[in-house]
Amino acid sequence: MLVEKAEAICYGAATIINAMATGKGAAFGVDLWTRAEVRLTHEPGVIEGTILSDPDESPILIEETIAAIFNHFGVDREYGAVAKTWSNFPIARGLKSSSGAANALALATVAALKKRLDDMTLIKLGVNAAIAAKVTVTGAFDDACASYFGGVVITDNDKREILGDFSLAEENLVVLFHVPKQKVYTTSIDAARTRVVADFVKTALKEVLRRNVWSALTLNGLIFSSAFGYESGRAFDALLAGAVGAGLSGKGPTVTAVVPLNKIEQVKTAWQKYEGEILEAHINHRKAKVVC
Repeated sequence: MLVEKAEAICYGAATIINAMATGKGAAFGVDLWTRAEVRLTHEPGVIEGTILSDPDESPILIEETIAAIFNHFGVDREYGAVAKTWSNFPIARGLKSSSGAANALALATVAALKKRLDDMTLIKLGVNAAIAAKVTVTGAFDDACASYFGGVVITDNDKREILGDFSLAEENLVVLFHVPKQKVYTTSIDAARTRVVADFVKTALKEVLRRNVWSALTLNGLIFSSAFGYESGRAFDALLAGAVGAGLSGKGPTVTAVVPLNKIEQVKTAWQKYEGEILEAHINHRKAKVVC
């Protein structure tokens, strides 16, 4: 018998600094979104999940996130759940789909239980679930915080601490994503290759700490494109067309370009020669929330 349900929304994020090399990362919020609905049941131990926007994907993150919240409140022997998520952006392309989904699921589960939880505890439970589901190497604490809070967030992922956060001027900028068709899962990434470039990533991290965000994003993108074996043509073409910053997002294969309003069409035109989809978004400063 179904008893209570809740729905939550969490926005997206894009990489500034990939944390795989040094344990420290940075990301900024964008207004792409993931929604989650969680219905409680009286079937303890049974958690059923569906990703409506990509039904062939494994629901393991849904199951692990809800289980983490149940365990936190000690209700895992009292409830089960039926849950679904859906997004307006694709999975396994470097667009922080796992972080957004974990945040939205955790929020919805807490609300369905009619409990309260502080933001950082909720985020960390979602990060634990993402690690248990093996959808992240670092725990993606930077991505989780940026998608949850919006704006720029700089983190120590190993210690799960926020090192800095600030808002971005957004009036004249749009965020474009070039999204290839192929998916890249975290389990396919050779983490050892990232350690070779750690010193270079530290240079990019210094730039974002100085609030030179788009320079840091571009440098990080070049470094990790090389480490992961991607071509850098999409980023260079975006920069040549007028982007203020461009580079690989997460583990890829998506490339992010931050573009002035009067250069949007030029960047889109420059990307037309590449196979894939172009998504348009805006910088986000809104916080994740329960919607019903």
